Amino acid sequence: MKPSVKGVLITLSTGAIALSAHALPATHPVAALHDRIDESRLVVLAGNTRPETRTSADLGRVDDARPMPHLVLQLKRSPEGEAALTRYIDALHDPASASYHQWLTPQQFAAAFGVASADVARVSAWLKSKGFTIDGVAPTGLTIEFSGTAGQVRAAFGTEIHAYDVRGVNHIANDRDPAIPTALRPAVEGIVSLHDFRPHPMHVQRGPRVDYTFNDSQGDVRHGVGAPDLATIYNLKPLFDAGITGKGQTIMVVEDTYMYSTNDWKVFRDTFGLTTAFPSATLTQKSPTGSVTCKNPGFVNSPLKPGYGDDGEATLDVEWASAAAPAAKIVLAACTDTSIFGGLIAIQNTLNGPAKNLPSVISVSYGQAEAVNGATTNASFASTYQQAVAEGVSIFVSSGDQLADVADHGNVATHGIGVNGWGSTPYNVSVGGTDFNYTANGIDSSTYWNAANTAANGSALSYIGEIPWNNSCAGSVLAAHEGLTPNQLCNDPRVTQKSGTLNFTDNAAGGSGGPSGCATGAPASAGVVGGSCAGYAKPSWQAVVGNPADGVRDLPDVALFASNGFWDAYYITCWSNPNKVIGGGGTCTGTPGTWPGFGGTSVSSPIMAGIQALVNQKTKSRWGNPNTVYYQLANTEYGKSGSVACNSATVNKSSNTCKFYDVTQGDIAGACKTAKNGAPTDCYKTAPSDVNGVISTSDTQLQPAFPTTVGWDFATGLGSVNAYNLVMGWPAN
Repeated sequence: MKPSVKGVLITLSTGAIALSAHALPATHPVAALHDRIDESRLVVLAGNTRPETRTSADLGRVDDARPMPHLVLQLKRSPEGEAALTRYIDALHDPASASYHQWLTPQQFAAAFGVASADVARVSAWLKSKGFTIDGVAPTGLTIEFSGTAGQVRAAFGTEIHAYDVRGVNHIANDRDPAIPTALRPAVEGIVSLHDFRPHPMHVQRGPRVDYTFNDSQGDVRHGVGAPDLATIYNLKPLFDAGITGKGQTIMVVEDTYMYSTNDWKVFRDTFGLTTAFPSATLTQKSPTGSVTCKNPGFVNSPLKPGYGDDGEATLDVEWASAAAPAAKIVLAACTDTSIFGGLIAIQNTLNGPAKNLPSVISVSYGQAEAVNGATTNASFASTYQQAVAEGVSIFVSSGDQLADVADHGNVATHGIGVNGWGSTPYNVSVGGTDFNYTANGIDSSTYWNAANTAANGSALSYIGEIPWNNSCAGSVLAAHEGLTPNQLCNDPRVTQKSGTLNFTDNAAGGSGGPSGCATGAPASAGVVGGSCAGYAKPSWQAVVGNPADGVRDLPDVALFASNGFWDAYYITCWSNPNKVIGGGGTCTGTPGTWPGFGGTSVSSPIMAGIQALVNQKTKSRWGNPNTVYYQLANTEYGKSGSVACNSATVNKSSNTCKFYDVTQGDIAGACKTAKNGAPTDCYKTAPSDVNGVISTSDTQLQPAFPTTVGWDFATGLGSVNAYNLVMGWPAN
């Protein structure tokens, strides 16, 4: 992508804020910067260097004249200002408060919780003194976009921009943590991005069905989940019949590309009967303008993955959000990637734009591990989601498709336990992934699937029991299916040898979860939770049976089906992009069973966002952070010892009062190895000679990361949902 000269992003802090206890905040920001800037007194912004710079071929410093557009520096509120905003957000979600559901407009948020103009002016003046150009300031003052060159970055921040060969792909990144004058530190968190690495879309294309004792025949029955199946399995249909369809709600999915063809959405809806039943739904693609430069990306074939962009992700998101809320307005918001993800730009500009343009809910289907993101990228997402919640917008984020070790992207883990930093904040709902349990438990699929499809191409008969989505040899369900322990299966020659017939080590997939561990601070080893890393503090609402007293934010919050066909079923998607360097799309003609198939928490996230849109329609209200209600409802259902009646494996599949289905079989453990540098990697091996181990919370004994438990667990959160019971049982506004 040809670089431009525009854009470096900075986020600033507010000073102390006094809040009214009974209404909208009638406050203003107070300046936090007071000391004289002394260029000889610097502070290093730790935790802001990509791990790839330690492990990849360094090709040397780039030319000083190289443009550095859209560099991002995140600043912070004063402790007093941050505490005041936290109190106000708590009041927004407290039915006993006079501020309950008094959502702020973007203008009100800027006035009460923005940055003092004196601080904005001071930081802007310092940037200009270093030769940078100021391109835009957000209404909140929380972001300043500016432009410069690699030489100016080196002179101002004391870090060099180098080129790196990362597994055959050229990237640029800063070679060390940047530094700033100590006098600016009360306002500055750090540089969000001085590199061109991109997040991972959280989807996995359909893979082969698991069948280890007998070879899978070409004529084997497979079950693709279509929109009518989703409505049956998660009990959406009675909501639709009652007119609760998402009408009047707007679901925004954020991307860095437009779709290959918007007609795919129409074909998907036509094929599954949604267009006829819910004709008011719309799809719009837009590039939200604002203080951060947002260029229309159009349809993007990624320069880093020629012939394969993120349009498959964009297509999944709009289609499955529409399946869950079939009369809602779907907005695909996308900006061209700069040094920051285009979807983040789209969210920030939307939250700072006209109040009339605020969506009901936002779904994010991308991510990176906390310890890979770096402290400032993590802080940027937390700040953005925090503003969203204050404005009444609910944020849903995929937990990840890499099991308990997000930093390893599904490969044999060498970085230990880690979670998706884009979804680990206290201000978003983290959506995990499940699989159906019938194949693993030897139950004939005809129990849950009709042999013939309806006119709308549906065949599911009822709710289907669930297990965590886990395609790895380390998964206890898969190992038991083979009559082995996880360590035995992960060291079976069929798995470890190049000529082996099974590949459930590298490229394994499954729903992610775990404790927040590196939201702040810096790892001692690249990409590994440790060093000065710390997780987000546990929110007060995250208290329910099964959730550990670990003091940190834990993921996920809820989970829905996300399998890519491992135990049989997968999601059907109309994706007509013919470029097939990696997978690729199809023609979307003929029966849906011939269309592209996918899994991933990138599908479960927009579906859960759609279900929240149904809640908003039913209650005629926005809900900001719906976790406050999810956990309240789960506490009522699970009590102190869980609910036998709502156990996913044994619940009455056709008629029950459960809001959540408690998943109690399986785990999200993956295969692991010791890192080359010898760093602790949460890996347990039965014998030193073992090629692979099982990712574990202990290096000395097997404690798989992570098993299901009664109530909440790291594998599936509160469990999956009965949408009708959840929506109808939601408290009134």
